[in-house]
Amino acid sequence: MILQAQNIHKVYSSGNKKIHVLKGIDFNIDKGEFFAIVGPSGAGKSTLLHILGGLDNPSDGKVAIENRDIYKLTDIDLSRLRNRKIGFVFQFYHLLSEFTVLENILLPALIADSSPALINKIREFALELLGRAGLEKRTNHFPNQLSGGERQRAAIVRALINKPDMLLCDEPTGNLDSEAGEGIISLIRKINKEDKTTVILVTHNLELGKQADKVYYLRGGVLVN
Repeated sequence: MILQAQNIHKVYSSGNKKIHVLKGIDFNIDKGEFFAIVGPSGAGKSTLLHILGGLDNPSDGKVAIENRDIYKLTDIDLSRLRNRKIGFVFQFYHLLSEFTVLENILLPALIADSSPALINKIREFALELLGRAGLEKRTNHFPNQLSGGERQRAAIVRALINKPDMLLCDEPTGNLDSEAGEGIISLIRKINKEDKTTVILVTHNLELGKQADKVYYLRGGVLVN
């Protein structure tokens, strides 16, 4: 088992009003599993994903990655865990416009370990990933020179540069047409199958979610299998 979520609650305050977005989420994910959470906009999917990835604190409950309660870690240790164990793919790419595709991809690896001895190996691995994603001819292009689908593929490659155990995907096809979206899901599925990378995908698209090994629906703050 790679991840456990136990009794996850998230409550926001708006003036005197409490908004209970997540109401006791429980599930386990095995290593290498492709897990999808489907729900409409505003259901709390992104909030849940951010909690699972250590980007947002739950109001109550526990998230354990490889039996470590991530919200009992120091900020430094949690940052290190996110950098080395988890790859994030967001709807809006978040590529840095002033850097080339290759430079964007190298950034998480250089943050993890920028020793000169490893830079060439990291670069070689980045080029290998770019080839797998069909971006070998876009290495020195800037993000504004890419299509939406190419930008999202570059974002996926960046998420994989540190060889994470888990890939967390937040509406990764939300800004893409159907053809580009199918290409992104095909790439994610390929990574899941070939590299045994655990994938957690949140989406509003039921047909997209059905490509996962397990599909859960987030309704009224709870998960329904």
